[in-house]
Amino acid sequence: MELGGADFPRGSSDLFRYAQIGLFRLLTNSGVMGPQTLILRKAWELYQAWLADPRVEFYPEPRGLDDAFRQATAPFASRAASKWVGDGCLLAYARQTAAVLVTFDRALLQFARTQGFAAVRPAGQEPISR
Repeated sequence: MELGGADFPRGSSDLFRYAQIGLFRLLTNSGVMGPQTLILRKAWELYQAWLADPRVEFYPEPRGLDDAFRQATAPFASRAASKWVGDGCLLAYARQTAAVLVTFDRALLQFARTQGFAAVRPAGQEPISR
């Protein structure tokens, strides 16, 4: 499947509620998608098509996510870190499901790797700086 000119990753891909919300926010944001911006109905249609792909599954939150989330955000416990809250949720989910986090975000990728999380950037994609 193609999204914004990028092929869907090969192999298995897991989505959960937080990633679903983020996907919808990006797909319907003209600052991100430019002329390919979708209305919400079209974003839902694309999401449903994604779920029809046997390589993609939607997973509910795993047991222990709260504890893993707290651990993932611990390095930021002594400061205001609003940008890291969502990232911590993604990292916790990846850890609890033994998944590899795929991100375009350079800072998140570097943090994940230094903290021992499995994380990669899609091949051939430009990283996003904060």
